[in-house]
Amino acid sequence: MKTNGASRIIGAMFAVAIATSATYANAQTGGMPNDPSMQSQQVAAAPPRNNRSDSQVVRDVRQAFTRTPGLNSASIHVEAHRGVVTLTGHVPQHSQIERAGNAARSVRGVHTVRNKLTVRPRRGTGH
Repeated sequence: MKTNGASRIIGAMFAVAIATSATYANAQTGGMPNDPSMQSQQVAAAPPRNNRSDSQVVRDVRQAFTRTPGLNSASIHVEAHRGVVTLTGHVPQHSQIERAGNAARSVRGVHTVRNKLTVRPRRGTGH
């Protein structure tokens, strides 16, 4: 009787090991294409899409500008289209072009930044 119980336990462990190995092998090879369980896993594992609107991206880029030290964004115009952000306008110093681009890239949903900013130094206040 003891041998029969031990045989059942060993058999169950063997079955679990085979099932685990088969699942691992399917995961490594992409699974069987007609297996519905694998199809649902493939959908779940797909990278999330960016569902942010262009106006949300523009708003967040402008907010990133306000949090960027040493950046005067008063004359920067921001446009967004499907994750592509275009910066136009001018800044008073060359270093601010890079700061603006980096700030825009840091925003969630931004895939590409087209930085078309130019330098236009501030005019002196003295006459």
